[in-house]
Amino acid sequence: MSDATIMTDSAMTERQAQALDDADPLRDFRAQFHIPRHHGAEMAYFCGNSLGLQPKDARAHVDEVMDKWARDAVEGHFLDPAPWMPYHELVRDGLAQVVGAQPAEVVAMNSLTANLHLMMVSFFRPDAQRNVILMEAGAFPSDRHAMASQLHFHGLSVDTHLIELEPDREDGTFSMVAIERAIAEHGDRLALVLWPGVQYRTGQAFDLKDIARLGHAAGAVVGFDLAHAVGNLPLQLHDSGADFAVWCHYKYMNSGPGAVAGCFVHERHARTDRPRFAGWWGHDQATRFRMGPEFVPTPGADGWQLSNPPILGLAPLRASLELFAQAGMPALRAKSERLTGDLEMLISAQLGNVLEIITPTSPSERGCQLSLRVAGGRSQGRALFEFLSSRGVLGDWREPDVIRISPAPLYNTHADVLRFVSTVREWQA
Repeated sequence: MSDATIMTDSAMTERQAQALDDADPLRDFRAQFHIPRHHGAEMAYFCGNSLGLQPKDARAHVDEVMDKWARDAVEGHFLDPAPWMPYHELVRDGLAQVVGAQPAEVVAMNSLTANLHLMMVSFFRPDAQRNVILMEAGAFPSDRHAMASQLHFHGLSVDTHLIELEPDREDGTFSMVAIERAIAEHGDRLALVLWPGVQYRTGQAFDLKDIARLGHAAGAVVGFDLAHAVGNLPLQLHDSGADFAVWCHYKYMNSGPGAVAGCFVHERHARTDRPRFAGWWGHDQATRFRMGPEFVPTPGADGWQLSNPPILGLAPLRASLELFAQAGMPALRAKSERLTGDLEMLISAQLGNVLEIITPTSPSERGCQLSLRVAGGRSQGRALFEFLSSRGVLGDWREPDVIRISPAPLYNTHADVLRFVSTVREWQA
């Protein structure tokens, strides 16, 4: 029996971790990333849910743009390789593959919250009867700010028109029963259901198709914030039936701090007459340069663009998408389930007195991330977090007492997982 198959349900040796990593069909992808170092040694980096690591080829794509700018100046918009005028189209097919959409349904543009506002201009159209938004309580603050400000913009009160569903499970997560009940309760008033693909603090993943079905049956529009889901979970946005979705690319998509974000608009809205905030770059390409006064949107998600995209900002996304295409989401998901599953097993068996896993145990309800509540409250939590960091094991902190650890399958290993567990045990000693 190989070392990769003899791990008990309570322990993992360095030799076993190495055997598992040697047998990993995706093992060579780690070498395609810059791994941060701590005192000369590679860190165990678990912050892909906050900022993904830099693909080594990202610099080449950025340098290509810089060289073209120096060499060709304005003509770089039209000259090969990778002319800038259609540059955003270079990431279209790759994005569509990652999120399970048709190419015309996706576009890389702006930032996540800017895209959320643009989508709400078109898809949150309150009237005398339907004027309520449903979202989860404890949402990422930017989403809540966007919802509240949109309500204020329409002259509506947050107190009466924003429904924030509280978690119904003891661990602070949501059952589908609770979501279904809330949609049914407010159905006649619901204008929009805005829900995360993965809840940022708990790491809980949701059935997007089911939520979209329930929302639409109630007569509401359904949109998703997929900041923690894109590049993490296999998505089927087109088949989900969602009206729209927004996300960022700096987390699991490894495209750099403040990377250009992404947006999905279902094909049934490709030629919608819904109001929108328009910009020249969203104008139909065939007539854009006639510079006419009337806006004629490009069919599909491209029609929501405002200005020409930041080419330097898009360049790293090309490098990341090339790696996703090579690895494939099914293989990445399979490895993710192994890494996070082993992390869960080791924590439960060895660290249960110090760490409580608040992420659902079912792989169907989570992605890479495990959210860990530290026994003893904030002071103990911060002490452990700082100890881990001092040993080159980097997760991220969420107030008041949660450490998030997210093994990303493109570059994390079983050795990283074991190192996290061993370092926590060292802190306990």
